[in-house]
Amino acid sequence: MDKISRRQFLGMSTKVGAATMFTGILAPSATSFFGLGGVSHAGTRKISEFNFAILTDAHLYNIADHKFDHILEKAVADVNGLANKPDFVLYGGDLGQSGKKEELAKGKKILDKLTVPYKIIPGEHDYYLDMGAEWRGMFGPEHWSFDHKGVHFIGMNSILIKDFWTARGLTPVERMGLLEELECHQCGAWGVGEAQLEWLKADVKKLSPDTPVVIMTHSPLWDYYPRWNFQTLDAPEIRAILKKFEKVIAIHGHVHQVVYNKIGNIHSAGLLSTSWPWPYPPVTLPHPDIKMNRVDPGNFEDGLGTHQVSLSTDFAGMVNYRAFADLLPANVKRGLKL
Repeated sequence: MDKISRRQFLGMSTKVGAATMFTGILAPSATSFFGLGGVSHAGTRKISEFNFAILTDAHLYNIADHKFDHILEKAVADVNGLANKPDFVLYGGDLGQSGKKEELAKGKKILDKLTVPYKIIPGEHDYYLDMGAEWRGMFGPEHWSFDHKGVHFIGMNSILIKDFWTARGLTPVERMGLLEELECHQCGAWGVGEAQLEWLKADVKKLSPDTPVVIMTHSPLWDYYPRWNFQTLDAPEIRAILKKFEKVIAIHGHVHQVVYNKIGNIHSAGLLSTSWPWPYPPVTLPHPDIKMNRVDPGNFEDGLGTHQVSLSTDFAGMVNYRAFADLLPANVKRGLKL
């Protein structure tokens, strides 16, 4: 990845997406298309120390000069100004609020100001106005993988639901309106679906168990709070496919808050947004000491921020939450081990 430009990186991603859409065939691995290390190699434990940044959940509106625009611009500037320059940026979904072309185009224009390449997955707010057509046209495939310095990265669309709108005769705007709700009880639980599960199986089939893996989804790969879709319906199947690996780091957006969990070999971390912070749902967390302090309603930037993840040569990970205001407890400020 460090041998190609941001323009090349994004251009190749778009070509892969177009090929996937027109053929209707899910490629078993996208690495050869990206030119990011070629075919996945078995038994790779030679990791070069590096870091990457993460942004998510901008929820941009089709309103000129909206406050969320400025927060995303601030986040991009924060990443560009990091003293330890990241190799690339991952974006965890919900770039727009209502899936409108104007929202996504505005977000792309801001993200394109990043001085390093970026990869992105969709969130439900990006998707259900036109079933992701505009999003794919701008960003390429909804799922992908690549290898970078000995680590296998995976991105998946985790917000797919069964069609409940056709039989009811809902318009695209009505469908999107329901998905914009935090609690859409008519929508059903979302997940990655059978086609992506088969793609994932093929993608990791030839990887050896000691391969370091990082997976990004919009929603958590564990049952955090299903009422708010703080979960992924087929997360158990994903965890089963990835069970063979010694260690997997999972990162997700959607929750707009600091949250951590570990299930088996998977270390999972939730992310800050650049729009608003969600309150913690009324559930008992497995790691209650890893929570944000209560957000100051008088400070619009409280609860928002960016992230920088560092990976060492032994795949020890550290995520640093770069909060725009002082809401983090001391143990999270020091960095969260993954």
